[in-house]
Amino acid sequence: MPQLILLLDGQATTVELTGDETTLGRDPKCTLEIKSGMVSRRHARVFKNADEFLVEDMGSGNGTFVNGSKIEGPKSIKHGDRIKLGPVLLRFENNTGIGQSPVTTRPVPPKPIRPRYDDEERFNVEVADDDDESTMMTGSVTGFGNLEVKPEAKLKGVLEISKALAGTAEIDTLLPKILDTLFNIFPHADRGCVLLRDETTSKMIPRAMKHRRAGDDETVKLSRTILKKVLEDKTGILSSDASNDSRFEASESIANLTIRSMMCVPMLSTEGQPMGVINIDTQNPFNQFQSDDLDLLMAVAGQAAMCYEQAKLLVTAMEKQKQDKEMDIAMGVQRSLLPTELPSADGWEFFASYDTAQAVGGDYYDAFFVEDGKKICLAFGDVAGKGVPASLVMSRIATVVTNVMTFVGDVCEAVNRINDQMCTRAVEGRFVTFVLCVIDIATGEMTIGIAGHMPIMIRKTDGSVVEFGEEIIGVPIGVMEGYPYEVTTRTIEPGETCVIYTDGVSEAMNPENQLYGVDRLRELMKASTGGHADALGKVILADVRKFANGRAQNDDITIMVFGRK
Repeated sequence: MPQLILLLDGQATTVELTGDETTLGRDPKCTLEIKSGMVSRRHARVFKNADEFLVEDMGSGNGTFVNGSKIEGPKSIKHGDRIKLGPVLLRFENNTGIGQSPVTTRPVPPKPIRPRYDDEERFNVEVADDDDESTMMTGSVTGFGNLEVKPEAKLKGVLEISKALAGTAEIDTLLPKILDTLFNIFPHADRGCVLLRDETTSKMIPRAMKHRRAGDDETVKLSRTILKKVLEDKTGILSSDASNDSRFEASESIANLTIRSMMCVPMLSTEGQPMGVINIDTQNPFNQFQSDDLDLLMAVAGQAAMCYEQAKLLVTAMEKQKQDKEMDIAMGVQRSLLPTELPSADGWEFFASYDTAQAVGGDYYDAFFVEDGKKICLAFGDVAGKGVPASLVMSRIATVVTNVMTFVGDVCEAVNRINDQMCTRAVEGRFVTFVLCVIDIATGEMTIGIAGHMPIMIRKTDGSVVEFGEEIIGVPIGVMEGYPYEVTTRTIEPGETCVIYTDGVSEAMNPENQLYGVDRLRELMKASTGGHADALGKVILADVRKFANGRAQNDDITIMVFGRK
């Protein structure tokens, strides 16, 4: 259904064009009554002619505009065209496609959610080119103005706006409150608006607007010259520009003559940079703004800017708290993917420790019985990166390993299947270094496959330490589908202890930027008594933290220690 959308007083009103003609104006007899002093009684009409809609001015005082161009006769309009009657804005919508090519509906990608006051159509704020600075008066250059001039008035204004804005955390509520308070401080102000700098485009966006009299929706006009000077010089501007106002041409009625005095001041951040402007004006010829008013507005705007920044910080803090709670939940979910207890078998000891650098991490380990309890499967991995992205990949490989090992008994075939499944829908750059180990409890025979990870370190009964599996190390999991992994076997003798670790151990750093290193880990294993997995695991963790000497952990630290008594 063809319709007009009227944007007035920050509200959108929809009028369906059901008849052949729709009249627009201030007269209550018009099809669409527009309560604005700048709109004529019978201002314009929209009518249908054959297969098209047209708009025609009806001799109005301020003219009718389509897409910014003033019309002199009937003007054809199409879907999305903007119609302006004086300062009042309407939009023509015609999704039926009458009088135009058929409308093709295509999926539109979702737009980023932006604050409600970023919708420029809600506010009639015009920034016009104007190079005449003869009526400008520059104010104070500090955020709080010249405090030595009428300090009692400034203190009262600052206290009043601080009281009005206290406890306001919603930014969309804060900005209109700023204007409400300014209208109390400046009782002769007629119109006001707040523009804030968009952090992405640096464009000044109207975020709040206020008129003292209901139904008075005349556009707030800002001089581009003034706005530029306010932002560049970080100063307030007082201007009386009646002589430059287009409404005062000789052809206009003397009844429409109004003298406009305005003030525009910057909202400065704590770093002293302009993050927005406040503009207020008056049309009362007997109560024009003075230099003291400008200095007072600067002081009030300084406090308003501080309240705005505090509200933003509060919103950020609340969002951070929400994120922290969500991360705590994510940490709990990830911990649930790890085994709650390690296998218990006569003659064997197992130990594992998982310590993430952030709330969640990308390291992974698992240990469970296979082949009816005759063998134990150990899986160990380190996802490239850390934090949330790595944790998601970690959760996936945990599921894949469990599924594959439920149905596949051969270690070589299992590693290859795990790799192929992880390559399916793989995330670029998110590979996993991985170790799969299956131990025969009765014989001590260990079969391992290694995909890009460090070899297993084994402490023999004579105290020497060897690295096992280096010759069969393949590419990390998730890099190349169909890669032919190999496996190797070795019998773990009674008294031997094996260690698998992530690079969070070997690459731990101290305040002097020195690495913990594999050599230190090897010497530590040599010095151990052997055959006690739990004790050795705790000694390694303690030594890594001692070496770091208080330096923050920069990677996940995970170790698994196992051996025969």
